[in-house]
Amino acid sequence: MTSVNTNYGALVALQSLNRTTSELSEVQQRINTGLKVSSAKDNGAVFAIAEGQRARVASLGAVADGIDRATSVIDVGLSAGEAIGDILKQLKDKAVAAQANDLSQDQRDALQADFDALRDQVDQIANAATFNGSNLVNGTNLTGGSSAFSVLTSDIGGTSGSYELVNSAFATLYSSTATIETANGALTVGANDELAFTITNGNETTTFTVDVDATDTIQQFVDKVGTASGGRVTATYDDTTGAITYHSSEDFTVTYEDGAGAGVDDDGFFDDTDGATGKSFDVVAAPGAGSNELTVSGFDFRLGTAGQALAGFTSSLDISTASGAATASDAIDTALTNLNKDMATLGAQAKALDVQKSFLGKLTDSIEAGIGNLVDADLAKESARLQALQVKQQLGAQALSIANSAPSIVLSFFR
Repeated sequence: MTSVNTNYGALVALQSLNRTTSELSEVQQRINTGLKVSSAKDNGAVFAIAEGQRARVASLGAVADGIDRATSVIDVGLSAGEAIGDILKQLKDKAVAAQANDLSQDQRDALQADFDALRDQVDQIANAATFNGSNLVNGTNLTGGSSAFSVLTSDIGGTSGSYELVNSAFATLYSSTATIETANGALTVGANDELAFTITNGNETTTFTVDVDATDTIQQFVDKVGTASGGRVTATYDDTTGAITYHSSEDFTVTYEDGAGAGVDDDGFFDDTDGATGKSFDVVAAPGAGSNELTVSGFDFRLGTAGQALAGFTSSLDISTASGAATASDAIDTALTNLNKDMATLGAQAKALDVQKSFLGKLTDSIEAGIGNLVDADLAKESARLQALQVKQQLGAQALSIANSAPSIVLSFFR
C-alpha cells in the first residue's frame, strides 16, 4: 500500500541511522576519554569494581606515604645513634688516655673537661633526633608504652597466625610411641572409627576424613592428619603435656565418630558410651586477629637510663684518676655494645619497611593494570570502528533521503 501518511521505509531508515549515530557517539566518547567504561551507565558492575580498586590504590598510596615517614623517623634515629657512637669512641679514647700513671693533675683535669663536654652532647643529640614529632632514641616512643611508634604496613588487616584446637582429641596419651588411647582407658578405637575435619573458606566447605586405627602410634596418627587434609590441617604432639594439637590457617571444626555412631564425652576424651553423634570441638583462634601495623622498637640513648644502652654510663663517671678512667672505659665498652645491638634492630626494621614498600609498589602496579584491563578502551580497535561507523552514518543518511522521497511517486497518479 502506498500512503503519504505512513512511510514505513523512512521509519526503518531513521531507526537505523539513530543506532549508528548512538554507536558513533559511544566510540567518540571512548576515544576522548580512553575508557570503554567511564561511568556506571556504560557498565554498572565493571564500574563498581573499578571504583573499588581505585579506592584501594589510593589507600595503598597513603600506606606507602606512612612507611616513608616511618623510614625517615628510623633514619633520624640511626643518624643520632651513629653520632652517639662516635662520641662514645672519643670518650673511650679519653678514658684510655687518662689511665696513664705519668699524667699530671692539670692534664687529668683537661681530659676530664673534654670528657664532660663530650658526654653532655649525648643527651642533646638523642633529644634532637625528632622527625614529625616522633623520636625513637630518647625514650618518648618506647616499645610497649602508650606512645609506642607504629606504622601501617598494609591497607587490609587480614588474619595472621592460625586456628588451633588444643587439648581435645586424644587429649591425654601415654607416650609418643604408645598406641592411641587415653590415660584413663576411656577410649576404645574400632575398625570403623574416624576423625573428620571440616574446613570453611568463604562459601566453600570441605570435609576430610582421617581413619583411626587402634594399632597406630601417635606419630602415625599425626602424619595421617596432614596427609588426609592435603596439609590444610596439621597435628603436633607434645610429649610433655601428652596433648595433640591441630593447626590450620583456615577456620575448621573436628568431629569424631566411632563405628557405633557415638561422639565425644564432656571432658574432651573420646568415648564410645556418650552417644553424642557428630559433636564438633570448639575452635580457638591463636594468636588472634591479624594486624596491619608494625610497632617500631623505640630506645633511649640518653645517659644513665635504666634498662637501656647507656644505663651504666652516668654523669658520675670520673676520669680524673687512673682507676676512675678504667671504670669509665669498661662502662663505655658496655654502652657501645648495647648501642650497636639497638642500632642493628633499628636497621633491620628500616629494611623490613623498605621490603614492604617495594611490595606495595608492585601490588599497586598490579591493581592498576587490573583496572586498565577492566575499563581501558582498545584505541586501535575503536579507531577502526570509528571509520566504519562514519561510512555507515553517511549511507544511513542517504538511505533515509531515498526513503523520504518515495511518497512523491503518489503525484504521478494524479497527472
